[in-house]
Amino acid sequence: MAQRGRVQVLAGLGLALLGVSLPCRAQPAAGEGSFVVLDNFPSAQVAPRKVVVWLPPGYDPKGERYPVLYMHDGQNLFDPATAMGGQAWEVHKRLAALAATGAVRPAIIVGIASTRDRAREYAPAEAVEALAPELRAALLGDPPTPGGLPTLSGQYLRFIVDELKPAIDARFHTSPERADTFIMGSSMGGLVSLYALARYPEVFAGAACLSTHWPLTTNFNMLFDKEDPRPVRYAAAYFDWLARKLPRAGRHKLYFDHGDATLDALYAPYQQQVDGIVRAKGYRAGVDWISQVFPGADHSEPAWRERVEVPLRFLLSR
Repeated sequence: MAQRGRVQVLAGLGLALLGVSLPCRAQPAAGEGSFVVLDNFPSAQVAPRKVVVWLPPGYDPKGERYPVLYMHDGQNLFDPATAMGGQAWEVHKRLAALAATGAVRPAIIVGIASTRDRAREYAPAEAVEALAPELRAALLGDPPTPGGLPTLSGQYLRFIVDELKPAIDARFHTSPERADTFIMGSSMGGLVSLYALARYPEVFAGAACLSTHWPLTTNFNMLFDKEDPRPVRYAAAYFDWLARKLPRAGRHKLYFDHGDATLDALYAPYQQQVDGIVRAKGYRAGVDWISQVFPGADHSEPAWRERVEVPLRFLLSR
């Protein structure tokens, strides 16, 4: 393509990977169910951020307790006015429709907004820290940062597990048990969702990872250079960690998918390696593990909106 066109495409992909959207003051319309907005939710671990809680239609604070799905990049989930490119997942509408037919259990969704530190909060810390200094230096940007930027995913997960989840369980009629607690994200949000389950297997019963950005890096100069071996080395560090730390099958569900366009065109060989790790841990395809390819799908909110029903059914089936 012409140089200008290539720059425009890469710029758009870069915004998608970093989870950047233009600021907007509009609030989501309620639609199905209702929203509770927790602005500037405080934390001793990470920067405060907006948390949006969606309560399903007929939410009854005195009835049966609800499972909870924690989701990253909360600004992209519900409201087109705040979502990347004006396209939201509309995950609440998908979940409400499924619950209305009895296909899944009604559930609460907790959308956690990302911040300027998104890449550092979502990159799996223990894998990154195992890298050589020169690899860490180039991981999260261009030009490289001397010594590398410190990852914040350990703090981010402690925020979710030790601060946010107790607050959600105290305020809403949740089922706080592991069997009813799930986590989901796309791109780097897929990285940290799997990392959360592996780090806290007693907290999360399932993780859904859509279009997972297995190369880890946000350095696009190396990402699109087929001759650069570093993205493979970054992914290998995470895979080595997962081979040791991912819990064996028996108490968890794992969902993976990807398309084959834009950034997703990079992911197939990486996902195949992850599938090998998962299989070796005893997970059974179609039972407690799904790995799917969606031909023609790209790396975008509209693509994830089109298929989010698949992981919702898998995680929240009755």
